[in-house]
Amino acid sequence: MTRRVLILGMGGVFGTAAARAFRAAGWDVDRYRRGTDMGISARGARWIVNAMNPPNYHDWAGEIPKITSQVLAAARDSGASVMVPGNVYVYGREPSPWSIKTPHHPCTRKGRVRAEMEERYRAHAEDGHSVVILRSGDFIHPEAANTILNRLMLKDLRKGRITSLGKPEARRTYADLDDLTRVAVRLAETGDAEPGLLDLGFPGTVFSARELAEELSRQMGREIAIKRFPWMALLLASPVWELARELREMRYLYDMSHSIDGSEFSARFPDMTPKTLERIVFEHLYIRGLKVVPDQGRTMSTQTSF
Repeated sequence: MTRRVLILGMGGVFGTAAARAFRAAGWDVDRYRRGTDMGISARGARWIVNAMNPPNYHDWAGEIPKITSQVLAAARDSGASVMVPGNVYVYGREPSPWSIKTPHHPCTRKGRVRAEMEERYRAHAEDGHSVVILRSGDFIHPEAANTILNRLMLKDLRKGRITSLGKPEARRTYADLDDLTRVAVRLAETGDAEPGLLDLGFPGTVFSARELAEELSRQMGREIAIKRFPWMALLLASPVWELARELREMRYLYDMSHSIDGSEFSARFPDMTPKTLERIVFEHLYIRGLKVVPDQGRTMSTQTSF
């Protein structure tokens, strides 16, 4: 069976990490170039990994359905299976831990767009095709500059403070991209053995801004303060800055403690354990060239997986 994967959105945060993980596992990785014929690009591919988003966050409601139609048509024509990195927007304010049994009750425009997209993939799976939705919380990776953690939360770390986008005690789920894309590769090995939908939640690493600051303080040997994100300034910017509008729409998630049920994941991958907060902090400090106090990172090594 072919080991060729077509990755859409390979220049993005997930796409970059997925390409690295599939190549490391010996897969032939092809990059889809926006604007070209996706059906032709998908010929001979075993999987289409759809990590493509609208350019510059523009017209989410209009562009996502177009991308979905292209992916479904390419999958039908080529016979490729489809993998999509899913998010938690579809659950809205439903209580967590979220699982496949949690109803989709999106409370934002972006959540509704994603829920409608997933329904189309579900219908495709019901027609006898293989579809995997690998669901997770916010992406994190020490070398990915555009993650919320790097771009906003740790932006002022050298000044001795981090930024909390919501309640500092709210515990949220994060997905380290090394962990998540290794799961994607393992799913690709067997996920197309039987047609249908696999909606798999990745539990990731759950922590609050308060816990993050405490672990940073411990490893750096200095007090790390927490400041609140200036949402009012973002509100003023949102009429002209599309990224600001997208971020503001997701504000509720930063005030809301949440997690993903990991029981199905653990049953499927009993040998895989997501990175600890200690490891995540160490890697982010290491990439920034920030010194860890001797013995505070004693369980760590500078041998990272990226």
